[in-house]
Amino acid sequence: MNSIQEKTFSKLSTKLYGLDHLRAFAITFVFVFHYGHLFPSPQWITAIGKFGWTGVDLFFVLSGYLISSQLFATIAKGKNISLKEFFLKRFFRIVPDYLLIVAIYFCIPAARERGTPAPLWKFLTFTQNLGLNLPTQGAFSHAWSLCIEEQFYLLLPLILVALVYFKAIKKGFLLLIVLFILGLAVRWYTYTYIVAPVLEDDGGWIYWYKWIYYPPWCRLDGLITGVGIAALFQFRPSLKERITKYGNLLLLLSIIMLAGAYYVCIEEQSFEASVFGFPLVSIGYGLLVMGAISPSSFLYKFKSGTASTIATFSYAIYLSHKIIIHFIQVQFSKLSITIDSNLLFLICIIACLAGAWLMNRIIEKPVLKLRNKILREE
Repeated sequence: MNSIQEKTFSKLSTKLYGLDHLRAFAITFVFVFHYGHLFPSPQWITAIGKFGWTGVDLFFVLSGYLISSQLFATIAKGKNISLKEFFLKRFFRIVPDYLLIVAIYFCIPAARERGTPAPLWKFLTFTQNLGLNLPTQGAFSHAWSLCIEEQFYLLLPLILVALVYFKAIKKGFLLLIVLFILGLAVRWYTYTYIVAPVLEDDGGWIYWYKWIYYPPWCRLDGLITGVGIAALFQFRPSLKERITKYGNLLLLLSIIMLAGAYYVCIEEQSFEASVFGFPLVSIGYGLLVMGAISPSSFLYKFKSGTASTIATFSYAIYLSHKIIIHFIQVQFSKLSITIDSNLLFLICIIACLAGAWLMNRIIEKPVLKLRNKILREE
């Protein structure tokens, strides 16, 4: 769903095997959630995938951590952030795969899992998440999270350049705290005065998604959490050393925090979930990330080829999985295979992995080689 598996960060996370586990978990959680809620599926899929929507929030935390770690490392070395290099990397990593899926959605209507997509210009400008109306613009709706990440990628380096210019980088922690609290305030106001008055009406849930779930100003918690972790580990090395001694404890605390978040978010469109659920989820996943990058944790030490493979394909899987699931279910149901069977679920998993592998071979690897060549010539 995002660029968090990018090879650009291989130097940053060569030994951080825990991040592969988290990427693999995040895409699996999202996949199960979408499969159980949007497509005919076995009942157990819906049950275990209820909290799967938070897989996107884990991606946000990971993206915030990895992207800002790269930028903070540059600042710590006393070097200037190259906006040209930063945006070139983001473009080549994200846009080619994305444009392929956008082209499929708009050129092959039969590939759409539901309804119609938002206007093309919104996808091309990464503003599809703004004012998104699910009943009429449901196709490729999951691009909303990619839009938020792109909006984040646009602002973060500019903010850091400004902080460095005014020699205020140390005040960045205060800015993160203010933004985190501001998110709570914005969601409280939006829910109380825009969503709550119409939530019980027919179609009231549409307002919740449009005003609470999709707008970037309501969904920055995970990205801010990731940036905060990166800043803490980069600029407070002594504190980092003390924290990372307790990697497994951090993992345990994350499970406790996420269990609490699950309870708060049982009614996803409630006041409690809308205002406090997102930050609880983000902090829980933040603890998980800190645990995974702590040398003392078992996630850090355990290397899994399966997890690494799924992590590598996670972005392509995120983009393409709805199209592939829809196609497989339509075609295989003609062969008298029960559409909500475990067998078809397994076939869909294999097909999505195969599709992601194909995108990786045909698009991602050649494009990244081209990107590296361009950057070397700069």
